[in-house]
Amino acid sequence: MDSQIHFELNTSKVINTMPYGVTFSYFCLHVGLTKNFKTMEESEKINSKKIIINYGLILGIVSVLLGVISYVMGNLYQPHWSMQVLGFIILIAVIIYGINEFKKTNGGFLKLSQALKIGVGIAVVSAVIGILYFIIQVNFIEPNYFENYIDFQREAAFQANPSVTQEQVDAGLEFSKPFMNTGFFVVIQFAMALFFGLIISLIAGLVMKKQNPYQA
Repeated sequence: MDSQIHFELNTSKVINTMPYGVTFSYFCLHVGLTKNFKTMEESEKINSKKIIINYGLILGIVSVLLGVISYVMGNLYQPHWSMQVLGFIILIAVIIYGINEFKKTNGGFLKLSQALKIGVGIAVVSAVIGILYFIIQVNFIEPNYFENYIDFQREAAFQANPSVTQEQVDAGLEFSKPFMNTGFFVVIQFAMALFFGLIISLIAGLVMKKQNPYQA
């Protein structure tokens, strides 16, 4: 946009010094370039929106499938470390692939701001899908989710430290009870999606960025 403004200022300085025929040709060229700038900007918005939605849906659906697998395997309250690692690898791969797809459709050029927009956007769409699944899960699939989660934490505390007393465990669980609700879990899930989406897209953007020499 700055380059377009600079171009317009330059034309205003020289247009009065040109013969009529040259001025008219120059005006036509200016109008054509202006339309091209606007078309490129509109195309970029369409491409980025499409990529964010498509890859966000893919990441969200895959994340839900991993959650379903953990539920079926009986690891709802403590997913196996391999599932957590796999989920994180998929998160990185989908965001990077989405950014790269935008770069290809943008003529091979990529700004850091564009990479951040794509990466964070994908993570947010995925988080919304994951949150919807979580709400369905705790209200319909596992209505006693939070009660069962507290019991799971109690057993885990005794296994981790057999010498701990019942009073100590109950005191710790009593402190965490205000956070055992859907709203708190939703906020945490959304915040984590924003954080990891930002970090991954920032690193990918720094590595993959390529400035268009015809744009500021």
